[in-house]
Amino acid sequence: MSEIKKGNISIHAQNIMPVIKRWLYSDKDIFIRELVANGCDAITKYRMATGEDSEDLHVTVTVDKENQELRFTDNGIGMTAEEVDQYINQVAFSGAEEFLKNYQGDDKGGIIGHFGLGFYSAFMPADRVTIDTLSWQEGASPVRWESEDGTSFVLNTGTRDTRGTTVTLHISEAEKEFLEFDRVREVLNRYCGYMAVPIYLENTADKPEPPKEGEEPKAPQPINDTHPLWLKAPKDCTEDEYKETYRKLFNTFEEPLFWIHLNVDYPFNLKGILYFPRIRKDFGGQEGEIKLFNRQVFVADNIKEIVPEFLLLLRGVLDCPDLPLNVSRSFLQNDGYVKRLSSHITKKVADKLNGLMNTEREKYETYWDDIHPFVKYGCLRDEKFYEQIKGSLLLKTTAGEHYTLEEYKSRNEGKTDKKVYYTSDPARQAASVRLYTDRGIDVAVMDSLIDISFMQFLENAGGEENAISFARVDADTDGLVDSEAQVEELPAEALEKLFRAVTEDENLTVKLQPLKDKELPLMLLEDEQMRRWREASVYYGSGFSLPEKPEVVLNSACPAIRALAAMGDEDLQKMLARQYFDIARMSSRPLEKEELSRFIANSYKLAARLAEKE
Repeated sequence: MSEIKKGNISIHAQNIMPVIKRWLYSDKDIFIRELVANGCDAITKYRMATGEDSEDLHVTVTVDKENQELRFTDNGIGMTAEEVDQYINQVAFSGAEEFLKNYQGDDKGGIIGHFGLGFYSAFMPADRVTIDTLSWQEGASPVRWESEDGTSFVLNTGTRDTRGTTVTLHISEAEKEFLEFDRVREVLNRYCGYMAVPIYLENTADKPEPPKEGEEPKAPQPINDTHPLWLKAPKDCTEDEYKETYRKLFNTFEEPLFWIHLNVDYPFNLKGILYFPRIRKDFGGQEGEIKLFNRQVFVADNIKEIVPEFLLLLRGVLDCPDLPLNVSRSFLQNDGYVKRLSSHITKKVADKLNGLMNTEREKYETYWDDIHPFVKYGCLRDEKFYEQIKGSLLLKTTAGEHYTLEEYKSRNEGKTDKKVYYTSDPARQAASVRLYTDRGIDVAVMDSLIDISFMQFLENAGGEENAISFARVDADTDGLVDSEAQVEELPAEALEKLFRAVTEDENLTVKLQPLKDKELPLMLLEDEQMRRWREASVYYGSGFSLPEKPEVVLNSACPAIRALAAMGDEDLQKMLARQYFDIARMSSRPLEKEELSRFIANSYKLAARLAEKE
């Protein structure tokens, strides 16, 4: 083997190599993607140079634990000695110097992909790297390149006798995890599972069983899908294919609710599929995942500069070949192309939801329980999305019906004075809900954590002409009072004193009103805004809690209250008053420890007293 050339790669290499290792440390397995991608590029160049599109063109990754080697082999265009000198010894490190210049002041979380480092990422896990290559050009000689530190090299005549390139990494003692077959397979599946060239994975420790007599030997299967569904036209895709791709991408047995197939050539080059999973109503800890690809090469998950934040609750894949992926996130935040791309994705999501609403409303309503937290969150985070989607926002009622805001206002016109009455717990607040539904007023269900903020948003977004407000069913008695009821006047002062005494609250507000439901003894009301502030302070952990300030409304039309007012047994009167109050309290929230203990004790005492009377 004759030596062709020997020397140092770059006068700056000793400074650049540690920086490369530092930046790649958190994603050190990315070298596998880079080396496989280089092999795919070599095959693409060969196809372009020759016009050949043979099915035999492929990349093979070989795990050789015995020899402590990881090999990357392609049968692509190959390189001459001059090309090795140009592309490996010079271009790679000019790219590395540019990398150093771009990212010297950035924090390591600001890197998106590491395209451009390419071959030299091989030195992350290896203490020696060799290249054996033979150019496709007629009469070319094989070349062998070797380096132990990435800063000096030896270029010799090689022994390879077939077109293509093999990059061999002698794995260092500290990085032996990359000699584990399952580890390498996991990395290949993550980064290279959809590359455009067939990729094979070999394990030298495996001894394939010889085929039985009369059987053909089993052909090895590539580990990747070279024609992913998102690159096809939507008309050529079946529902089963969409679901199978979802299960494969996200390693799940669940099925998505529905999906959006993005297939755009102008003004963007964008392919992808966004899936709507079932979203929990509080979406606390909800983990969406949108995988970003560049020409079928996996780059990263959930890049919020490209994918609007609220869409990160979804799952899917985006393939954006025109994105400048080896620049900092600060660049993406200010890049006009990226902003237009993000807006386009948002619009396509809104178009899909509006399309379902307008053409398949019944199906859309069945999705609403699952997707409404995501849709509401999108409205809060993106004003344009709200403007695009506001006609498809639904209110679900306690009767299980779904209405838009305009439909709700139209159905309840003249009954609610531009109010939407709602419940945050239909079962617990059933008595208060019934007061409205018995009068033909629809009660909306607003029981997810985001609803507090969403209602406030809608109240502010409507403007004067479309002004609307939300009130929980226990916020006021507007419309519940029977103005025509003929009832004898009750001792208001005495009843106020009674309820202040049993609740031990001298500031308790107590008033008498004849309600249309004569069976209901009393209601506990709390100002809508005060309760929202209190609930928000608890949820967001503001460090202080607002006290409850309920208002007691005694139903003067209820026989039970009239009997309570006339009762001569003071002890029994107090026990009944406390019992009525606690039952009303349970309609809005669970009783706390001491409250519950007192309620149980009072119930037993009351039962005993009634038994004595018998």
